[in-house]
Amino acid sequence: MDEKLRNMTSLYITKGDEMLLLFRQNGRVVSDTWVGSAGGHFEENELNDPKACVLRELKEELGISENGIRNLSLRYVTLRRMKGEIRQNYYFFAELDNEVGDHIVSTEGISRWFTLSELSALEMPYTAKYVIEHYLKIGRRTNDLYAGVADGKRVNFTKLPEYE
Repeated sequence: MDEKLRNMTSLYITKGDEMLLLFRQNGRVVSDTWVGSAGGHFEENELNDPKACVLRELKEELGISENGIRNLSLRYVTLRRMKGEIRQNYYFFAELDNEVGDHIVSTEGISRWFTLSELSALEMPYTAKYVIEHYLKIGRRTNDLYAGVADGKRVNFTKLPEYE
């Protein structure tokens, strides 16, 4: 196996029935498309801690600390083979704290709030589109963690239970 691993996080912030997305511009891997509110690649010291990665990205990209969000939760982990890489994406969801204003500026592109009903019409990266689709249909009504594998036609999700 010659593939390299690419570990990335993405955070989707909600406030009521809206979700903050980023139109990422000039990205190394993803560019000119709608992505999560904040996210990016793991630093070496974060390889076993996706939460540390997503919190660092939140601070770097939006200037928001962990205290500025509530109910941070890892909800999806996806795998996709592409361009000689196995891309592992860790998708987190959180609510914006009421004390934080909803006018949020990103260092990575254009931040914008969308109603949940608008999300399915947006152009998004391959696995992100399926994560949002699943989240809107099923995920937002549960606290479950889902694993998703891209097969070239879609992303297939399975609830990932914890057991011994």
